[in-house]
Amino acid sequence: MRKVRFWIAATALLALTAPATASADTFNPSDEFKLKDWVPIHVGGLDLSINKAVVYLILGSACSILLGLGLMRWKLKDVPGRRQTFGEVIYDIAQTQVAESGLPTKAISLWFPYCATILIFIFVINLISFLPLPLTGQTYHGFPVFGIYAATSQISVTLALALMTWLATHFEGIRYNGVRKYFRSWIPEVPKAILPLIIPIEILSQFMRLISLSVRLFANMLAGHILILTMVGLLFIIHSWPWRALGLPAAFIFYVFEVVIVVTIQAFIFAILSAIYIGSAIEPEH
Repeated sequence: MRKVRFWIAATALLALTAPATASADTFNPSDEFKLKDWVPIHVGGLDLSINKAVVYLILGSACSILLGLGLMRWKLKDVPGRRQTFGEVIYDIAQTQVAESGLPTKAISLWFPYCATILIFIFVINLISFLPLPLTGQTYHGFPVFGIYAATSQISVTLALALMTWLATHFEGIRYNGVRKYFRSWIPEVPKAILPLIIPIEILSQFMRLISLSVRLFANMLAGHILILTMVGLLFIIHSWPWRALGLPAAFIFYVFEVVIVVTIQAFIFAILSAIYIGSAIEPEH
């Protein structure tokens, strides 16, 4: 019963997080993902300004650290309680389902911390994106407006995360195999006559890993939030019944689906693909 009341309250709060001045003429769900500089910082041609995405990333990093310390470092006991058991479950998933599934044995000790960190961080930052927080940058009668926002709905954020995995993949491939052997492993055993066709395709496929890894997370989080905001926006845009009444229930369904399923799945997929890419570079023959 408590869980039902929680989801109802969370969805009701979503309705209150729509822009206070929203109307049929002004409400646009995509506007929620436009970034404005809160603290402009420009160094030459480099834009280091602090905006909503940066704040969410800082918040997600802090929560990830606190989660790791609280579940896996603080007051550990021989007979674990619920908190410690939950931490051990996360650790076991990161080790057996992610690291050991994609990494060779000789690389687990080095790259397990990275895979576990990326799993926890993306899970936390995705989960935070569905919590209504007063970080919209808007106010209503002097009070901050609550809203939901996903830092991972920005392609620049997911591309930076994917770039870390992509660079680590090629760095480890070269370190373990040498430059010549590693790059030769990209090319399958085919007749020499079709090598001019195969080589560009194989090189392109390496860059497509970077694109697919970043776009998958970005597109799923962006689509989920736009669906929720669009359904909430029906309350302000459509004034005829019964269509107007469908907005909040639909938003509730999408909200539960995203929080329960998408948040976890996207974090898991990103982490396990990172492990697989790094592992396949270390042992390309497999």
